[in-house]
Amino acid sequence: MSKAAFKVLVVDDYEPFRQVVRSILELRDDLQIIGEASDGFEAVEKACALQPDLIVLDIGLPKLNGISAAKRLRQITPEARILFVSEESSSDIVQEALGLGAAGYALKLRTHSELLPAIETVLCGRRFIGSGLDCQVSSSAVAPTRRHCHDLLMYSDDAVLLDAFSRFISAALKSGNPSLVLATGPHRGSLLRRLRSEGVAVDDAMEQGTCVWLDAAGDLDLNHFLDAIAGAMEAAIQAGQTDQPRLALCGERAGRLWAEGKTEAALQIEHKCNDLAKTHNIDILCAYPLVEDEGTERSFERISAAHTAGRSE
Repeated sequence: MSKAAFKVLVVDDYEPFRQVVRSILELRDDLQIIGEASDGFEAVEKACALQPDLIVLDIGLPKLNGISAAKRLRQITPEARILFVSEESSSDIVQEALGLGAAGYALKLRTHSELLPAIETVLCGRRFIGSGLDCQVSSSAVAPTRRHCHDLLMYSDDAVLLDAFSRFISAALKSGNPSLVLATGPHRGSLLRRLRSEGVAVDDAMEQGTCVWLDAAGDLDLNHFLDAIAGAMEAAIQAGQTDQPRLALCGERAGRLWAEGKTEAALQIEHKCNDLAKTHNIDILCAYPLVEDEGTERSFERISAAHTAGRSE
């Protein structure tokens, strides 16, 4: 390890996610993880003892949340840069976090594509605001433009999944792009109600064939899946909304399989999605429930590695 390496403290209460962060940071020989913490109080204690250069900090921490922890961290480690990486996407929360003096804010579902660019940006003394964040705080750095992405959403409850999926679908349909959703019946109903309440023309899109829904609870027929993707893309072209449609594909099928202990079946879906990303103009968002039991950490690492957001083929 280089003597000039930046010292990093990673703070998140979910061990598999800390593993993901470790695996990403290990790609750089100028970044050294000197400690980890699973709650806000532990973060403050370790930061005081270790004096890191960078603190990667979650919002939803037990005992002391990330916002409160950041206030204390700014006092005891004023030279350390704080980079929030969280599921929270509310503009109010982002504004509050940045208002505390944090150097950046990124979404967990963009970790694979944006963590290293975010770290590079904040260590250069500039502010980073990740893609997918509706925040009016000015920034000299923006997330990189990507030809496609394959993102992993880890959700603790249905509200997180519904919020992420509705924003993902809404952004696609409002820009004239098609969307394909692999969701369970209850989640489909909740998503439709939310999209309608937000004024998204989802019913028109379904009638045109530019918004297609598949059942995530049953077996996934690969041919039907591929036909649905092709149909949605063609429908978008015929609707005249865009000449080069960009499909937004979000689903919870692979995540449900993984939660049931069927890691190989989940990986088969993820690998097929990676194959699709090589030949289609596509953004993919996969939802995985937060599960903590024996054996999940290693399988989660394999699942995480299958999500290659931002990689151009």
